[in-house]
Amino acid sequence: MGAGHTHKLYRHGHSPVHGLPPHTKLAATLAFVIVVVSTPREAMWAFALYALLLAAVAQRARVPAGVLLKRLLIEIPFVAFAVLMPFVAEGERVHVLGLSLSVNGLWGAWNVLAKGTLGVAASVLLASTTELRELLLGLQRLKLPPLLVQIASFMIRYGDVITDEMRRMRIARQSRGFEASGIRHWGVLAKSAGALFIRSYERGERVHLAMVSRGYAGTMPVIDEVTASRAQWSYALALPCAALVVCVLGWTL
Repeated sequence: MGAGHTHKLYRHGHSPVHGLPPHTKLAATLAFVIVVVSTPREAMWAFALYALLLAAVAQRARVPAGVLLKRLLIEIPFVAFAVLMPFVAEGERVHVLGLSLSVNGLWGAWNVLAKGTLGVAASVLLASTTELRELLLGLQRLKLPPLLVQIASFMIRYGDVITDEMRRMRIARQSRGFEASGIRHWGVLAKSAGALFIRSYERGERVHLAMVSRGYAGTMPVIDEVTASRAQWSYALALPCAALVVCVLGWTL
């Protein structure tokens, strides 16, 4: 996997959650999301308990509530979609504050907001406590197809390279007095985008040739063998197991 690569969402720390092997955290997050999605939407109390479980994980991981709430803003598009559902859905209608709302739409909006928010919160906690390189190692350990792991690895690494190239090109344009202020400047921006594509393609070819010359044959060498003890698995799976109990109660009560 090469050298380490730290992403902006990661918060350096030494909490028990940070110390868990990445594949255990990936499995726990996926299991938790599946349990949340499987919960009946009518069991509102269950989603409150899920939120408390995530709050406990955030406290153990030493992720501040303000940071978690700020990063949850990424789901705003889904919130906007959910807000529209009571107005456009069909079926029985109710009147709230003079507005005619669909009952099915209200339940659907609640379903999207509750499950979507919990899923995003779990993903944010995973990203906040696990470096990208560790996530890739975790995916590899969970037997994800090697080709997909390699594609994800290259995408992450060279995304930053391309972003840095764009920054240098922008600085070069500004140093020459260029400032995009209207449609007449679109031609310059289009040429810059074309140049960026060509440079990225050429860089990719050079990197591939360098890898082949060093013995690359379609698989990446495993530098760090990630393992997890039974205690670590038990600690990681405590969250989805507790959520599963809540889900079962949600269906039976």
